[in-house]
Amino acid sequence: MVKYDLSEPMKSVGVAPHLDRSVSSQTIVNRMETGSVEGGGADVVGVPGEEGTGTGDPERAAWGNQVEFILTMVGYAVGLGNVWRFPYLCYKNGGGAFLIPYFGTLALVGLPLFFLELSFGQFASLGPIAAWSLDPLFKGLGYAMVITNTMIGIYYNVIVSWTIFYFFASMTSRLPWEDCGNPWNTIYCVAPDDMKNMTGNFTIVRNETIIARSEIKTPSEEYFYNNVLQMSEGIEGSGQIVWQLALCLLLAWIIVFAVLIKGISSLGKVVYFSTIFPYVLLTILLIRGVTLEGASQGILFYLKPDFKKLANAKAWSDAATQIFFSLSVCTGGLMVMASYNPFKNNCLRDSILVPIINCATSFYAGFVIFSVLGFMAQKKGVSVEEVAANGPGLVFVVYPEGLTTMPLPPLWSVLFFLMMMTLGFSSEFSIIECFFSSFIDEFPVIRNSRRNCVIFRAAGCALFYLIGLSMVTKSGFYVFNLFDSFIGGFPLLIVGFFECVAILYVYGYSNYADDIELMLGKKPSIFFRVTWCVISPVILMVIIIFMAAQYTKPTLLSDKYCYPGWAEGLGWLLVAFCVFLIPVWFIVGYLRGGGWKLFLELTSPTSEWGPANQKDRTGKYAAMKAARDDPAATDSPLDDGLSLPMSIVAENYVSCDEKLQNSDGEFSPNEDNSRNRGNVNPAFTRTRNDYNNAGYHQEKL
Repeated sequence: MVKYDLSEPMKSVGVAPHLDRSVSSQTIVNRMETGSVEGGGADVVGVPGEEGTGTGDPERAAWGNQVEFILTMVGYAVGLGNVWRFPYLCYKNGGGAFLIPYFGTLALVGLPLFFLELSFGQFASLGPIAAWSLDPLFKGLGYAMVITNTMIGIYYNVIVSWTIFYFFASMTSRLPWEDCGNPWNTIYCVAPDDMKNMTGNFTIVRNETIIARSEIKTPSEEYFYNNVLQMSEGIEGSGQIVWQLALCLLLAWIIVFAVLIKGISSLGKVVYFSTIFPYVLLTILLIRGVTLEGASQGILFYLKPDFKKLANAKAWSDAATQIFFSLSVCTGGLMVMASYNPFKNNCLRDSILVPIINCATSFYAGFVIFSVLGFMAQKKGVSVEEVAANGPGLVFVVYPEGLTTMPLPPLWSVLFFLMMMTLGFSSEFSIIECFFSSFIDEFPVIRNSRRNCVIFRAAGCALFYLIGLSMVTKSGFYVFNLFDSFIGGFPLLIVGFFECVAILYVYGYSNYADDIELMLGKKPSIFFRVTWCVISPVILMVIIIFMAAQYTKPTLLSDKYCYPGWAEGLGWLLVAFCVFLIPVWFIVGYLRGGGWKLFLELTSPTSEWGPANQKDRTGKYAAMKAARDDPAATDSPLDDGLSLPMSIVAENYVSCDEKLQNSDGEFSPNEDNSRNRGNVNPAFTRTRNDYNNAGYHQEKL
């Protein structure tokens, strides 16, 4: 029997490693530079192809320069939601007053989580799956990030396909949604010029049908729903594919594949156009918008503060969720993009710059949208509130209607939808690259040859296109809204909360702060310690609880359509599919790591179990007593009468060195990324033993 030596410090069983506080990060670097770190003997892994280095996996790609990284991050964060969601939330929640909770949650949630993920990816130089050698039991978090992000990318590209459709449809002398004389129009269609003279709760009669004002539809509304989407009566309706949208979706995925065929090497060049060009078009549209009659009315409606609305908890919840989702945190994409940075890159600076640009873009886009809405309201003789809308309805119904009232409508329509297309692609490129990079890092055999990478990327895009076809059928808009309602909510919040727990509590804030010091030369400030450890996870949990308490059945078309029960159940299955690997991976990993044996030991009866009266202990209980009286005659772990003998703890203990020999490696700067050792700082040209002997040891909890 193995005996436990009480003279040795007790080491943890099955827990994350804690760093040795006796050695500072700077001392580690100094020792490595002078070669005074003991241990090793293993071959030094260097840059493949460089003289004096060992052979290894093919070298991981890197950004051409820092500008490529910043532009990619801005393009990833700034997307279609900045145009259609933020302006609507702003006017609905108090106009200019909404900026208080908006920028407040940016500081307390957005910036901290953004820095957490950038620093995590940059330190590990790996994607969100492979990087979880930090906490192996939480590797399911990495898969949850990638699955959720990929599901978002599938339905996000459907929106891009709509913008492509409108872009080509705008190339005509007269926009097809200007009037009601088209095959797709119904008796409920009324042109804006005809509605101008109708006030109050009026009714009209057409073909012996009485039509109330609430039933009237605009030409642009019927064009989108009846011609573009060809919507059925419900999700259970026709599954016939709308071939025009299917072709546009195919073109969208071909463009994505072409841009990502070489990974970030090709993506880094495309972002110079896809990220910058939308700002040029936004500025052109803004100049045109503010010169329209009534534009000031719309802008005033957008900005006029109403501080009373801040007393409503919904305003603060909307601000937090908008910040959370617009920055694309907890999707793994930030980790992937940062993992291609030089190890010493100032990711703290980037974590401040990109979110500020993102939020400023949202605010800027609001002027573009509401200047046109003010013009529309004046033309119709109604308030701005009556023409404002949220989501796809704003971009594909309301704004196109406003374009028809401008001089040269086709020109402005082409420019607007070109802007929306490039905004969508700039985010879509990064979303899908997250999937490819994550699995290439997890399964390096894929990048062993260029052919493998191309086939993998082509197969992925083809698969995503086939899945997306379900959203370009006549009932596809119902499927799309179901994805958007469920995947864009709980999964990201759940991932964000457990990410904070895994990194800051299981691995430990002190350990992570030491890692950042090794990378940036200084530890995070007290601000990040407080927000990371307390404020951010608390706010995430509050949002989860608030959303659960306020949950209502998903609806569509201004609550006119309510999803059937089976469709709602399908939505919750999508949520479960995104996050199920978090608990499954944890439980399976724990059981395979000795947890099952420990469970059996703890659920087995101790030697105290049996009849209380010793004379009644006969049969097997007499045999147990004999074994306890003569320990030499048995190897029973119950010989000392304890429910969990210290010897069992010793038998289950696996030393740090044994773990390193039997595992894929501990959390440290990626060995495969030679830039962290050769090109950036010689301190990182080291073996795994160097890293461990320099102070990264397990210690007593």
